[in-house]
Amino acid sequence: MDADRAAVAEPITRAPTLNERLDRLPLSRFHWKLLIVSGFGWMFDAMDILVVGSVVAAVSREWNLDATTSQWINSVNVAGLFFGAFASGWLADRMGRKTVFQITLLVYSIFNGLSAVAGSAFALMALRFLAGLGLGGELPVASTLVSEFAPAKRRGMFVVLLESFWAYGSVLAALIGYLVVPSLGWRAAFLIGALPAFYVFALRRGIPESPRYLVSRGREAEAESVVRQIETESGTESPQSGTAAPVAPAAQPRLSLGDLFSRTYLTRTIVLWVMWATMNFSYYGIFLWLPLQFVRKGFTLNQALLFNLIIALAQIPGYFSAAYFVEKIGRKATFVVYLLGAAVGAFFFGDVALVGKDIPSILLWGCVISFFNLGAWGIVYTYTPELYPTRLRGLGTGWAAAVGRLFAFLAPLSVAYQIAILGSDRTVFTLFTIVMVIGGLVVLVLGPETRGRSLESLTS
Repeated sequence: MDADRAAVAEPITRAPTLNERLDRLPLSRFHWKLLIVSGFGWMFDAMDILVVGSVVAAVSREWNLDATTSQWINSVNVAGLFFGAFASGWLADRMGRKTVFQITLLVYSIFNGLSAVAGSAFALMALRFLAGLGLGGELPVASTLVSEFAPAKRRGMFVVLLESFWAYGSVLAALIGYLVVPSLGWRAAFLIGALPAFYVFALRRGIPESPRYLVSRGREAEAESVVRQIETESGTESPQSGTAAPVAPAAQPRLSLGDLFSRTYLTRTIVLWVMWATMNFSYYGIFLWLPLQFVRKGFTLNQALLFNLIIALAQIPGYFSAAYFVEKIGRKATFVVYLLGAAVGAFFFGDVALVGKDIPSILLWGCVISFFNLGAWGIVYTYTPELYPTRLRGLGTGWAAAVGRLFAFLAPLSVAYQIAILGSDRTVFTLFTIVMVIGGLVVLVLGPETRGRSLESLTS
């Protein structure tokens, strides 16, 4: 009987671990600062990636490029995202989240600015590839860092809110395309994206390293200092905190890609790779190609960029609704519902709107795709870091993102070749519909639910 009482009392009286203390914290000024600083970088990333769609439409006319060459500019940019995501995930588990977080934004800023002086399609492709290295590396590392700081019960909402900054960047890209590109030219668009990013780089110097990462590397004293700082700022410091036990040994086994395919993580890796492939193929295939497609349909460049702006605005309520439902009904249900909603929008966009060149239908079904597809994206960045342990989180997240970027690279090219061979918008969007339905079903059947649980309980 005494032993039973001791067993019951132990969870209450023992000192909480550093990770438990992080999970129990209320959202404080520190968390919101982390969200805003990370989010601004995310916003400029989105602005840069998507403004290329408007730039390509303008460059194609200025340099008399054919459709295939134009789409190669988009695809080479996305190829940089692939290599950046792969390298950053590997580096984040060795050098730390914060270090890689800063390096990737600096790389993006430099080569984005240099893109403004490109004198040929080849030079622009090369610079967009190098800028893509920074862009591709930043996004998975940012979501990993934020997820490792966020309290367990608010982690899903918080990471979706981080992803919501993509919507603001999308709207800025559309505004730049609509207001700046026609009047000041496409070179000004790249400069606008590069300069503010340097400011965000300076702000990020004040963000500490992830305590979960520090503990996983045996640096408990540094982790303790970071957690104490956050506890003090939130007014919740515990008298027991000084005796918290380390949660991981100092020596860590060597990491390899094979760990992602071990018996424990194989199914999760498959789910995430399918999820990322689905989202990247559908998103980049549709949205990078859209301004040029509107022009091809006979609309003026100004009309095309205005349509793009209106459709981009629908992302904002998509993100905020997903941030609510991700904690209310869970990751899986929210993702599947939103992805199927985007699939319905894609089917009618191709079957009715573009075929008939009907402006109200174009805007309606374009907004449906934008609302649901981007809401689903918020779940992707929430869900991915939750399925791997801290020692594998950067590697696993980076590889999932890299696989996704491979499909993002293929998507614009596949659209260009489908149009060249088949000449059918209906066929193109039917393919997007099928891909999104398949992705939703895989997550529904194989994906675990992670709502409200600590990162350690999900990955042990």
